[in-house]
Amino acid sequence: MKKRIVILTIAILTIVALVNVYYFVFIKNKIVVPCLFHEITGFYCPGCGVTRMMFSLINLDFYQAFRYNQLLFISLPFIMVCIIDKIVKWLVGNPNYLHDKINDKVWITLLLITVLFGILRNISIFDYLIPTTI
Repeated sequence: MKKRIVILTIAILTIVALVNVYYFVFIKNKIVVPCLFHEITGFYCPGCGVTRMMFSLINLDFYQAFRYNQLLFISLPFIMVCIIDKIVKWLVGNPNYLHDKINDKVWITLLLITVLFGILRNISIFDYLIPTTI
């Protein structure tokens, strides 16, 4: 158990360090990593705005975070519960992970919703789904 806690601590510290480096190198210097899908096709993918959404969440600007990517913003609590459940079960050594319990129909439904979101945000009547600023 102690070895797993050390591994988890190292992983969390690494993620925090990488986020800080990204924030101070790219965000503070106004260097934006473009979405390759959007650059090539001109369409918005379901993931467009995720990085800006995450930094808005870090700054506790929930309204702007929602404006950047509505689908992920709404899905984030579900994703966090899945991640925390998996980490806790990994720490205690329980091999019966959550992903074994979630039905495949749920994952297929989430995939279809994501694809539908990607399609809808490129239709002009749904332009409010485009990642935007206030």
